[in-house]
Amino acid sequence: MQREEFAGANKHNSSFLAPIERRMAPTILPFVPRWLGTQHLTMLTVVWSALILLFSYLAAGNIKWLWLVSLMIAFQYVTDHFDGKVGKFRNTGLFKWGFYMDHLLDYVFLCAVLIGYALILPVASRFHMLLLLAVYGGFMVNAFLTFAATEKFNISFLRLGPTEFRLALIIINLLLIAFGTRGMENALPYVAGFSLLGLAAIVYRTQRTIWAHDMEHKARLTSPPN
Repeated sequence: MQREEFAGANKHNSSFLAPIERRMAPTILPFVPRWLGTQHLTMLTVVWSALILLFSYLAAGNIKWLWLVSLMIAFQYVTDHFDGKVGKFRNTGLFKWGFYMDHLLDYVFLCAVLIGYALILPVASRFHMLLLLAVYGGFMVNAFLTFAATEKFNISFLRLGPTEFRLALIIINLLLIAFGTRGMENALPYVAGFSLLGLAAIVYRTQRTIWAHDMEHKARLTSPPN
């Protein structure tokens, strides 16, 4: 069997929870129903994202609807985590389609979550939600550009990855249900600011690494033959 050479099929995840997830996957994969294909799992993010928007709209009137938002986040984690693994386990061959649709829909999911919070919070907080969307979109853009330049696809930053992000969202929802929105309103400027600093640090580190690679390549091309 010819080995798949598409670099995007192999993600590098050094997050805190990644080792647990890697041990869990082989046990669960054989029990995924045959009628539930990798493409179905990927496209279910559209459903979860639409329901997040609906339940967030309802949460603006009754904050307890956030319980269902958290449930949709958990569902999205399950389908997003296992879609590619199911594809590899069953050898569906949808490496490039899966890469494209999976990460496009990750952005759709991110937009749904942040728009959902914007529906719950006062209008004055929407600027910071827009800034967060730009910053977290920047993390995704950095990951894809780094992949294009190095053929290494890293989905974790500072030991934090997609799973930790979803877990943080569920914790935020629990806090909103328990204490209301005032704490989140006050914290948003600081969250946006520190997130922007984190993105700047990662971009600086990444461009230094790519610069070094370019200089090494240049040195090999210009060095005299032995």
